[in-house]
Amino acid sequence: MKTSLDTSSVNIEEIRKSKIKRNVIVKGKKSYAIWILLVLIVIAFIFSFTVGAYSLSVSEIINVFYAKITGAATTYGTNVENVIFKVRMPRIFAAILIGCALSAAGSAYQGLFRNPMVAPDILGASGGAGLGAAIGLLLSFSSIEVQAISFVFGLAAVFLTIGINSAINRGGEGSVLSLILTGMVIASLCQAFISIIKYVGDPKDKLPQITFWLMGGLSTVTERDVLIMIIPMLIGIIPLFILRWRLNVLSFGDEEAGSLGINTYKMKIIIIVCSTLITAASVSIGGIIGWVGLIIPHLARMIVGPNYKVSLPASMLIGSIYLLLVDDIARGVFTTEIPLGILTSLIGAPFFIYLLLKGRKGWI
Repeated sequence: MKTSLDTSSVNIEEIRKSKIKRNVIVKGKKSYAIWILLVLIVIAFIFSFTVGAYSLSVSEIINVFYAKITGAATTYGTNVENVIFKVRMPRIFAAILIGCALSAAGSAYQGLFRNPMVAPDILGASGGAGLGAAIGLLLSFSSIEVQAISFVFGLAAVFLTIGINSAINRGGEGSVLSLILTGMVIASLCQAFISIIKYVGDPKDKLPQITFWLMGGLSTVTERDVLIMIIPMLIGIIPLFILRWRLNVLSFGDEEAGSLGINTYKMKIIIIVCSTLITAASVSIGGIIGWVGLIIPHLARMIVGPNYKVSLPASMLIGSIYLLLVDDIARGVFTTEIPLGILTSLIGAPFFIYLLLKGRKGWI
């Protein structure tokens, strides 16, 4: 009898050690994945400077950066510096920020609503921002005014969605389904108003401007645009990054999260506001760039698993790399630049079909 108990305790101890070893290996693999993504984004960042009508080599780019940082003399002319710092750098940073923001918002929404089919524009942020930009372009606003009104309309659309949902549920929190359906209605209304604006707009001037803007693109991004975008991006992304572990708790449902001491209503409002903020900021600068916030979180979960402590940072890095490379394709492969929204749809839709066929492996 004593031998049997000793054997049993030994087996339990071996199982415990095996589990600990397996957890350490899994955590090690995930940390390696994050480091690999950091290296890849640096490579994509440098490579993106070489893409464009004005050909540049990696050595030229490194030398110009070195001269700029150290103040050393450079043998390259002002044309090279202007291309690097005035044209390509704002565009590259915009692609990094927008890819990071849309992916973070998509990942947060998917965890919040416990639905892998949710995208950042599910509550009407993209539709509202598009309507604001269409109004600004119709009224011949300046570029900064168009971005401002687009940003405000994007926020207003989501707050309108939340307000209507609250009214429907008589001031209560309401169900996730009613919130999503209300967002779809608001987005549909915004699209209807955009169609009216396009219909009454000048077909030779205003209509092409509005249509091209709605397709998404970074060809007109400037340093000022990036600086303006950084503020709402940081305000939205930092809380999501800090509170990412709570998305794991919310994924189990409101009752389980409440039993663990989480104020689910407060957390949902914080996540929705932060995600809306960065989505509206992205759309106001780059137009409507679809599929990024939908497919990138799936890809991140396939690589590092469903734990939001790791998958949210992974989504942000992968989204930045993805949009950088897509923008490189848009301005480097074809003689005429293709809007980003078209390319992300051409790439994202088939990939999403592949995910559907493969199944939702890695989802909670």
